[in-house]
Amino acid sequence: MTWGQGQEYAADAPPAGAPAPVGAGSSGSGRSRLRGWLLVGLVVVGFGLAAVVLAVYYGATLGLVTTLLALVLAAIPLGIVIPTFLWLDRFEAEPARYLVTAFLWGALVAALVAAVFNTGAHVAFQSAIGREDDALLATAVFSAPLVEEASKGLLVLLIWWFRRREFDGIIDGMVYAGVVAAGFAFTENIQYLGMAYDSGGDASLTGTFIARCLFTPFAHPMFTVLTGIGIGIAATTQNRALKVLAPVGGYLLAALSHAVWNLAAITGGAGMLSVYLVVEVPIFIGFVALVVWARRREGRLIGRHLSEYADAGWLSPSEVQMLSTMNGRRSARVWARTSGGRAMLRSMRRFQDSASELALLRARMHHSAADTRALETERELLEAITASRRDLLGAY
Repeated sequence: MTWGQGQEYAADAPPAGAPAPVGAGSSGSGRSRLRGWLLVGLVVVGFGLAAVVLAVYYGATLGLVTTLLALVLAAIPLGIVIPTFLWLDRFEAEPARYLVTAFLWGALVAALVAAVFNTGAHVAFQSAIGREDDALLATAVFSAPLVEEASKGLLVLLIWWFRRREFDGIIDGMVYAGVVAAGFAFTENIQYLGMAYDSGGDASLTGTFIARCLFTPFAHPMFTVLTGIGIGIAATTQNRALKVLAPVGGYLLAALSHAVWNLAAITGGAGMLSVYLVVEVPIFIGFVALVVWARRREGRLIGRHLSEYADAGWLSPSEVQMLSTMNGRRSARVWARTSGGRAMLRSMRRFQDSASELALLRARMHHSAADTRALETERELLEAITASRRDLLGAY
């Protein structure tokens, strides 16, 4: 298939003799649908209860006006962090419902769990040590990193464990971890901004906003992404030891980096500035380089594994070339929109998404890390690609 202004398709169907794709199968049974609705209801109720508890807590400790002010300011860095992870997720976009769930988990469940455990740890440390400052330091360095990174990383682990068909590897782990952490940081920033305003007025609020929302909006995501990378490695290997060691190692690195950051914050202005300039800025630069490398790696991976389907006649070489770069994908979507409007654009998006899922599934199959339904899923994706191509031809 080729496209562009004034161009037509060069390939419109699988070659003669190629195996025909099977259908997606019948819809789930009534019992499966019932379980699905019960799960959705449980999630909604759980998020709702967590939201009520947090709202009551903030309302009682900060007041309504201060809470609303802090909420608005805490939402500003989301405009930087969330688009970064959506950009990383462009080759094979995760379902929106999972990303929303990840954000709400971080903002509600993880934040509430961390608050409960950290409060309990603080009380225990204070009883054992006797000094408030030392108890705060112990909580920030020992309890908070372990509890917070566990509560955030748990959602990434659950998605991999229960929705493996939607979890393709390192990038998915990074995306889910980053979105969860963004939600957690949002709720945490409400508390810190509100407390700063109550204790020091506009000046303290401004300083806290600059430090937390402008200078370090990626702090929590950078920590939790390490857990996501570990889970992503586990998702692409059949080595049983690595399946355990990679997530545990990622979690421990996330907790360690979080502890170092908290230690610097507690030590005061000079220590914080030194760590920010000498440690956090280089780490952030490394984080950006990792994100760019990961996305380019995924493009190369998609191109390599789709070439196998081009050799079998399911795709044309020009399709593989388009699908393996974001520039090629954007050009194809622009062509689809100008040639056939929104309907053709939707078909092109479906074609690209199905092809990405197919390539990443093939990568897992290559490493013997795919589930038992891999062959069936492969056939379903081939059918989806064929159907999308047929829609594109019909609209053109």
